[in-house]
Amino acid sequence: MSLASEHIVLQEGKKIYFASDFHFGIPDYEATRQREVRVCQWLDSIKHDAQQIYLLGDLFDSWMEYKRVVPKGAVRFLGKLAELSDMGIDLIIFTGNHDLWMHGYFEQELNARVYKSAQTFTIGGKLFHLGHGDGVAKEDKKYRLLKGLLHHPLSQFIYRQLHPDIGLRLADYFSRLGPKHKYEDLEMKSHDKEYQLLYANELLQRNTYDYFIFGHRHIPCVLKLNAEATFINIGDWITFNTYAVFDGKETRLVKY
Repeated sequence: MSLASEHIVLQEGKKIYFASDFHFGIPDYEATRQREVRVCQWLDSIKHDAQQIYLLGDLFDSWMEYKRVVPKGAVRFLGKLAELSDMGIDLIIFTGNHDLWMHGYFEQELNARVYKSAQTFTIGGKLFHLGHGDGVAKEDKKYRLLKGLLHHPLSQFIYRQLHPDIGLRLADYFSRLGPKHKYEDLEMKSHDKEYQLLYANELLQRNTYDYFIFGHRHIPCVLKLNAEATFINIGDWITFNTYAVFDGKETRLVKY
């Protein structure tokens, strides 16, 4: 059985793009608006040759969908995604730890595919393992337990009983407590302690891969794991404005 959940044939002249960690919503409205404009300009710059765009989580600093309510804001970004989808560009969205409660809105409005865990794709003959990159360390038992609790349908049902003004405000409050906003732990650790690298190397013990691409750590980097496999963390758009692009031959980390 193939590892890949999907095999994508890269069309002539087309490219595959990867980005994550826009964190729309922090630290305030004006900063978010400026970042949103920058991201939309980037999306405009790639739409002529993009076959697929993978957005690997934490697009919003806080996102929760109710049955009939979604958070205000980022309307230009959402409109841009709708434009790209209408052009026939394939949008693939991964939930992050800040925007994990996605329940059909992006699928219905943007015709996007939404994944809540890491996935493997064959793209242009290369094997890509993609995800947000949080909770991959087996040793991080407390976080994995919390993530499982937050993903549980019963937890989400109970939380939805709060009025959206209360529920969204609480989600925003707890989201802002995260270390990413304090810029702690934003240096790459040694390979034997960096959990995304440990996870990638564990998978490499069982199978061969060409690329591991994650977000979450906010540290743009490209590292060779062995003769075939390359690890890429695509950074963020709070500080670095970085993304990755695959042209059918290689995947590069690029600054916008």
